Amino acid sequence: MMANLLSARDRIGPNAIIQVMAAMTGRFDQRVMEQFFESIGLLGYVRECPQDMVPEQDVAKLQRALFDQWGDLLARDISREAGRRTGDYLLRHRIPNLAQRMLRMLPAAISARLLLRAIGRHAWTFAGSGVFAIHGSPPFGFSIQHNPLCSRIQSDQPVCDYYAATFERIFQAIVHPCARVRELSCEAVGAPICSFEISWR
Repeated sequence: MMANLLSARDRIGPNAIIQVMAAMTGRFDQRVMEQFFESIGLLGYVRECPQDMVPEQDVAKLQRALFDQWGDLLARDISREAGRRTGDYLLRHRIPNLAQRMLRMLPAAISARLLLRAIGRHAWTFAGSGVFAIHGSPPFGFSIQHNPLCSRIQSDQPVCDYYAATFERIFQAIVHPCARVRELSCEAVGAPICSFEISWR
């Protein structure tokens, strides 16, 4: 039982890879895609799209390679698009329509608090072995400690655009159309934790 729990904590939902591949498809041809994934030992994902949870080490390896091979600007752009695509997927397939409608009827502050709590209960699906925490009163936000997405990445600016864009897309659709998610601190910059603020004013 303990081995199963440990392995579950070290895995992340497949969108962290699937949507990065989708974002890259609009920028690179198939040959370049295959060469890139082969160079980091992840070609199998291109040949057969993952259907189940994937090792967080693979997600971390993919994120590092984006920054190492394509540079910060393009890597962050790809991560943002992948995050938006992930948000769209979650809205279509993972967040019940009834729950979405009910949350939209509530004041934004109450809706945000309830949505954050619901997301927190499923944090294991996207934070892996990272420690996820929510800040459910103004200013609203969340944090991830030991964040697998920026593992061994060094930058002079926050790099967790995948998470920021995913949350932003969901909050825009459910809480407020002007919702924005901004990363305040990032482990890739040397901070002890990756923290994010959610606002809609």
